[in-house]
Amino acid sequence: MKVLLNFHLGQDVRIAVSEGTLTTLRDRFPEVTFVGADDAETLAREAADAEVFYGFCFPPELVPKAPRLRWIQSASAGIEGNLSPPVVQRGILLTNGAGIASTGIAEHVLGVMLGFCRNLHVAARLQREGRWDRPAVMAGAGTAVREFRGSRVAVLGLGPIGATVAADSAALGATVRGLRRHPPAKPPAPYEAVVGPDGLQDVLGWAHFVVLAVPHTPETERMIGAREISLMRPDGVLVNVARGSVIDEAALVDALRRGVIAGAGLDVFEEEPLPASSPLWALPNVILTPHVSGATPRYLERALDLFVENLARYLEGRPLRNLVDHVLGYPKNQ
Repeated sequence: MKVLLNFHLGQDVRIAVSEGTLTTLRDRFPEVTFVGADDAETLAREAADAEVFYGFCFPPELVPKAPRLRWIQSASAGIEGNLSPPVVQRGILLTNGAGIASTGIAEHVLGVMLGFCRNLHVAARLQREGRWDRPAVMAGAGTAVREFRGSRVAVLGLGPIGATVAADSAALGATVRGLRRHPPAKPPAPYEAVVGPDGLQDVLGWAHFVVLAVPHTPETERMIGAREISLMRPDGVLVNVARGSVIDEAALVDALRRGVIAGAGLDVFEEEPLPASSPLWALPNVILTPHVSGATPRYLERALDLFVENLARYLEGRPLRNLVDHVLGYPKNQ
């Protein structure tokens, strides 16, 4: 059996398959052939007889040229590029990296929320301008400095990322409510309440911070538009670490310009890289990062640990962790 590895993601993320990774896998599974492909030509050639792919994205155009492919292990939680029509049609197993980046993303979300509480985005702008202006920082861009302790945080999407955001927020003294497709009869700790999609309106109006951690599915496409933003508090902040497509970006820009909400912390966008012409770059009430919330020195280490466990399960015929439901677009246990 052959396993093919490739860690390219778009044009700006191209991580070479390390000898350390290959050695770890070969020592653990001597009966399996592991091949790293660090360029498109090698990837296409080696895919012809590969049974398993491990990496960020297996190119959809290569699926018809990989007749033996039976399983794709994604090294990321997002599966848009991997859940292609050819994969669905052939019933190829797809597992994702849910949980790998939860710690990093949750800490990123906390950083953004704390930054807005202390108006650090205002202070950073003044620093670039060389201005000492204490009243401007204390008053902020229309929102005065505040304490995070006692804040209300609504987490939309309670998979590993959302659950970690909720736990960390509660640990710092926030009251947390959650939203998921199928809410439990009784909310578990640390949630004050967990609602279904029909409760979205209520949590939007309740929260100081609305954190988007939902998977990208047809149901979540542009789930936050002009109407939903209008339901938020004037001092509310929208934080998106899900996918850019879950927000109507034009509606958000309009709302931020008009001060409908206090601000937004955005790590993902409808178009990536974010075009230089996007008005989001210049808005003073936006904290913008280039899709890096999951970045951590331990990312690939955790991804490899998950793959090693799943490969052992695969070889033994046991159920795989994080098996994606082709219809839902995410693992059923989330």
